[in-house]
Amino acid sequence: MATPTVPRTAPAGRTMYQEEIVTSGAARKVLAIGRIIIGWTFLWAFLDKTFGLGFMTPSEGAWINGGTPAQGFIKGIEGPFHGFFQIFANPFGDWLFQLGLLGIGVAMMLGAGLKIAAVAGTLLLAFMYLAELPLVLGGTNPITDSHWIEAMLLIISAVTLAGDTWGLGKWWAGKVGNNWLR
Repeated sequence: MATPTVPRTAPAGRTMYQEEIVTSGAARKVLAIGRIIIGWTFLWAFLDKTFGLGFMTPSEGAWINGGTPAQGFIKGIEGPFHGFFQIFANPFGDWLFQLGLLGIGVAMMLGAGLKIAAVAGTLLLAFMYLAELPLVLGGTNPITDSHWIEAMLLIISAVTLAGDTWGLGKWWAGKVGNNWLR
């Protein structure tokens, strides 16, 4: 007797939902919690860098007070990719960085636009990893660091449609279907 299988992709024109991919209700809730946590991580970084809430960014270093959120990090980069990242050491780089943090954070928190947020977030985290390359610059692990874990949480949230649980994912899917905006 053959066992039924869950389709990995929806037929053309049909929207797929998380329940078709993740059959356990408890697992869907854990994935939603992970999505919200990683979303809050990005959104908090945006808020702290924008308003200088005194955690990683003092108020005098706040973006609204003339601080340079991306430039401060970029100018301190050492290692083999120092030259490459200097192209972002300007106000455009600050805007790009801040809008990325805000967009990724909001998308993950709301559960809509997870695919594009996962791609953008993974790219941002890959750049940050290369900027701090532990194999060259040292660290607790010469290969992996927290950037890998955060990127995987973004990707897992998108692939499992984690926005459908405790988020706007189902509503958003009704608007955009299964395309890259999902």
